[in-house]
Formats: sequence, C-alpha cells, structure tokens
Amino acid sequence: MIYGKIWCVVKPTVGLPLFLGSVAVIALLVHASILNNTTWMKAYWEGKPAKAAAAQVESPPTPVASVTAEKP
Repeated sequence: MIYGKIWCVVKPTVGLPLFLGSVAVIALLVHASILNNTTWMKAYWEGKPAKAAAAQVESPPTPVASVTAEKP
C-alpha cells in the first residue's frame, strides 16, 4: 500500500467512512449535473423513444480534371 502510514494519523473508523462518504457525494453530484444539464436524460427516464439522427448521404465529389479520351 502506497499510503499505508496514513492510518497512523487517521483512525480507520473515521477515515474509511469519510472516504466512502465523499465518493458517494461526488457520484451523486455527477449524476445530478447530468440530469440537470442534458435534455436526453430526462426524456430517457420519462420513457420517451430516442430520436434517431438523420443520416446524411452525400454523393461522392466529381473529379476536377476528368479526362475523356477521344479516339482518333
């Protein structure tokens, strides 16, 4: 363990719940920010179907210098 001596300073009965509690708080904050800052997540949770992105198909560009050989 890299930081094994931390338990000489902080008791595990205090440090572990504090560490795990801070991880839980951070996870809840991340999820709350996703819910508040996106539109698709709210729609997903409400059960609305996903909107399929329209595929744009483009034709290949014509060559600039297309050479047509004429027969003599």
